[in-house]
Amino acid sequence: MIDTSTCTLVAEDGHELSAYRALPDGESKAALVLIQEVFGVNHHIRAVADQYAERGFAVVAPALFDRAERGVELGYGESDLALGRELRTKIGWNGPVWDVAAAMESVQTHGRVAVMGYCWGGSVAWLAATRLRPACVVCYYGGQIIDFKDEAPHCPVLMHFGEHDPIITSEAVAAIRAAQPSAEIHVYDAGHGFNCTERADFSPDSAQVALERTLAFFDTHLL
Repeated sequence: MIDTSTCTLVAEDGHELSAYRALPDGESKAALVLIQEVFGVNHHIRAVADQYAERGFAVVAPALFDRAERGVELGYGESDLALGRELRTKIGWNGPVWDVAAAMESVQTHGRVAVMGYCWGGSVAWLAATRLRPACVVCYYGGQIIDFKDEAPHCPVLMHFGEHDPIITSEAVAAIRAAQPSAEIHVYDAGHGFNCTERADFSPDSAQVALERTLAFFDTHLL
């Protein structure tokens, strides 16, 4: 049985935020900071954290929206998306990076630390690669990576995108490839959010292949 709990983190600017923590049964093989979509640390993000804890990772998912509104857990309707985007805009980028740094520090006793994020969290994960010092980073369909594509990462980076994503164009993916030739980038026959079982774009086959590639990436760069 994994051990799940809620903890409090303190960022470098003194901001306190909550985080969901999932620890494996027994010794951890590595640590993982899991970054939310624009829907908060909701049921899906907690489920992903649990799945990686079951694989032996010590996982912490910081509630980045605590900087604007605490306890945010949204669904996947249009009104949820609109609120999530509003909160994302309100908190900007520096605060979430500080919060990820606090999350990294909180799990560093469990081994080397990777950062992985989905949707908006995929973009925050990219900033963790360029502005922090994780062992490696995985970005799932980060829509704002294109805005920061010229920043230099300090670690190996893996990116997953959907070919039919209406938010992230093929031109954007090509521009990211050109700017970051050392990044491992894969494109799937899927839309946006293809890894989320609770979204209409969920693609089981693409999600499985992306998971296998992510675990292989961790085997190479984290474990």
